[in-house]
Amino acid sequence: MMYYAKLGFILLIFCAVAAGILAYVNGLTAPVISQRKELEETQTRQQLIPNSDFTLMSSADSSFSFYKAIDKSSGTTNGYAFISEGTGYSSRIKTMVGVDTLFQVLAIKIIDQAETPGLGAKCQDQAYFDMYAGLSETDLFVDKDGGKIKSITGATITTRAVTNSIREQIAILKKALIAGGDK
Repeated sequence: MMYYAKLGFILLIFCAVAAGILAYVNGLTAPVISQRKELEETQTRQQLIPNSDFTLMSSADSSFSFYKAIDKSSGTTNGYAFISEGTGYSSRIKTMVGVDTLFQVLAIKIIDQAETPGLGAKCQDQAYFDMYAGLSETDLFVDKDGGKIKSITGATITTRAVTNSIREQIAILKKALIAGGDK
């Protein structure tokens, strides 16, 4: 019995040391990871709505945040950028979306996903992004649901997650802008 207690104690020590090292390394890398994510999001916004300065805004109840894109030369509103999130087949899919002032999609980009390689991960392809350009909230349905977005073969759940999340966030954006008096 003493032998097993000794082995358990040794295992406890190894686990405690490993957990301490992991916590230390996480503490060192967390700020760097956060900075890189922020930089990537800034660059993505610039790609979606070029030649714009972005101002962070939020809904009246602060439950939804988005960026207002202001044209660098004229000072007029070019559109809005926001992150939509939906549950795909095997992960949460985060999509950054740029819309114009009429709430038509200018461009999208998947910023985080862990879908099945070769199937759902095809949502990272430029051809997939291009399907959304110019569509309004009423057009944002998968073809299998009577919409204009062609499903990725073998990955309808992924396509639906992205499409539905964008449509829902556009509706929330409209409400936030109307409530805030910006539209």
